[in-house]
Amino acid sequence: MIERRDFLRFGLMMGAGVLMPNSLSANTEERTLHLYHIHTHERIRSTFWADGEYIYEELENLEYFLRDYRNDEIHKIDLGLIEYLYDIQTLLDPKEIHIISAFRSRYTNNYLRRHSKGVAKNSYHTKGKAVDIRIPETSLSTLKYAALSLKRGGVGYYPRSNFIHIDTGIPRYWRFPRR
Repeated sequence: MIERRDFLRFGLMMGAGVLMPNSLSANTEERTLHLYHIHTHERIRSTFWADGEYIYEELENLEYFLRDYRNDEIHKIDLGLIEYLYDIQTLLDPKEIHIISAFRSRYTNNYLRRHSKGVAKNSYHTKGKAVDIRIPETSLSTLKYAALSLKRGGVGYYPRSNFIHIDTGIPRYWRFPRR
């Protein structure tokens, strides 16, 4: 169900040209992510871009932060996913984005497939190209529309579990459970 104020807000932003795909982070001198991981209770404030370049030490810090928290396995995180998170943060201006799940090892992904529904066999999580998120004090539908407006990749809407999934695959949308 679309909330009226969300629809109006994003309609106005789109009409004003604010939500152009891949343009939000193009002209900023610094890009900083503010993240909180709900399972590890870790917080990170990471300036991963400054003076026209990525800061590789900060990208490594983000890769550690977004690790498979079940076994501490670290994996390369797609830069497009980092930028996607940053652009969502830029659109919605939250205090921080809450991470539910980021990189998942094959072992973790297979375990989750056996014990819950809605986990893909070849999940983008296992490739460092997906993250499940929510933002406190921002409705899930607002978060979903912000992600969709960027036209970057997959957006999964999981209202019963209170998160959205974003990935850097081909643009597509799904809802779980399906109605």
